[in-house]
Amino acid sequence: MTRSPDSSSATRGPSLSSRIAKGGRWRGRFGSILGSLLLLPGFSQGDWAQFLGPERSGVAADKAVPHTWPTEGPRKLWSRPVGNGFSGPVVQGTRAFLFHRLQDEETVECFDASKGTTLWKSGTPTAYVDDFGFDPGPRSTPALAGDRIVTLGAAGRAECRETQAGKLIWSVDTQKQFGARKGFFGLAPSPLIDRQQVILHVGGENGASILALDFATGNLRWKSGDDEASYASPILVSFQGKRRLLVLTREALTSLDPDTGKPFFRFPWRPSTHASVSAATPLWVDGRIALSASYETGATFLKYEDAGPTKIWESDEAISSHYSSLVHHQGFLYGFDGRQEQGCDLRCVEVETGKVRWTQKRTGAGHLILVGSDLLLLTEKGELVLAPASPEGFKPWARAQVLPFLARAHPAFSDGRFYARSKDTLFCFDLRSPGPAESR
Repeated sequence: MTRSPDSSSATRGPSLSSRIAKGGRWRGRFGSILGSLLLLPGFSQGDWAQFLGPERSGVAADKAVPHTWPTEGPRKLWSRPVGNGFSGPVVQGTRAFLFHRLQDEETVECFDASKGTTLWKSGTPTAYVDDFGFDPGPRSTPALAGDRIVTLGAAGRAECRETQAGKLIWSVDTQKQFGARKGFFGLAPSPLIDRQQVILHVGGENGASILALDFATGNLRWKSGDDEASYASPILVSFQGKRRLLVLTREALTSLDPDTGKPFFRFPWRPSTHASVSAATPLWVDGRIALSASYETGATFLKYEDAGPTKIWESDEAISSHYSSLVHHQGFLYGFDGRQEQGCDLRCVEVETGKVRWTQKRTGAGHLILVGSDLLLLTEKGELVLAPASPEGFKPWARAQVLPFLARAHPAFSDGRFYARSKDTLFCFDLRSPGPAESR
């Protein structure tokens, strides 16, 4: 008998919902994100259990990080060779997980988070071939909830495994069942676990662009839309006390009822160039939505309404995110502007107006994580930078070269540990206290 995905939460102490209910201080500043925080069964506040972290917004649960590092950088706890792909690491308690390709298998590997030793690995054969010879994938980051981990492969195979030993619970080939389309670089949107279902954006045919599968069985609950998939991931938000699913497809921003798949609106928005991708995940900011894309598209800031969003501002000069997502802190957006292959700049933008407050030239492409009031920045070249999230300018506290070139996957930050992968190695660094680097 399959155990309920919620059953493991009893072993993790009081639920997040009960802790929030008892803490009045949460109701104000965090009220707008309450809905999304309550969606993950077995969710622990410190876990990095899905793409872009606890709230799917690039914000870590940790509230601070020391501002000083040794000259050689933060202390390396461990590193391990890994296979192909740009899927980011996820963390749950004392375990870290990576979805990567080892030879002809898309493999989930479970590591001891403090030592890096492999606890188990479980793979499924794949025949996916990248049309451009760039990387054979996978690109989608797994999602964790309770004692389950869900993955989406580059060719569209969705799978759910038990986290204790990697036992396969269910497998769904969305390409064969729903006509999931390959696109330029295979499927990349990360799964989203919503209570007892898994939301997938696969760009399927015949009304199967967005799917909801039963978390326990993999059976279809609902399907919706006809758009091809983008490279952004779906998010869940709370609007006036009601849950809404936002999905940026290749053609439009869509809002749906997560329980039924019923659409509320479809807002056309995409780069005008055919050979283009939208890869930055939409960012929810207190009832409003920030979208950004490259290919001369720029950014737009929308006020949410079920009948359709109202445009607050739009600018192709504010910020153009190629593949990394924006983060928000105290009225300002932070992100990378420009095409990856042409060079990117780090930028700070006023959320209400789209006005650029500052630009740090030639940082290159990368990813951002907000920790308290600081930005953790990992560039594609492998440099890790810690700087205040401030509209007054880019003034780093510390910086160090920690990874080799091509750190394309989004990193994770959980309980003071920073997890990131290069092209062929997964690293873990301790940012909680200064100390000499280790070489395990």
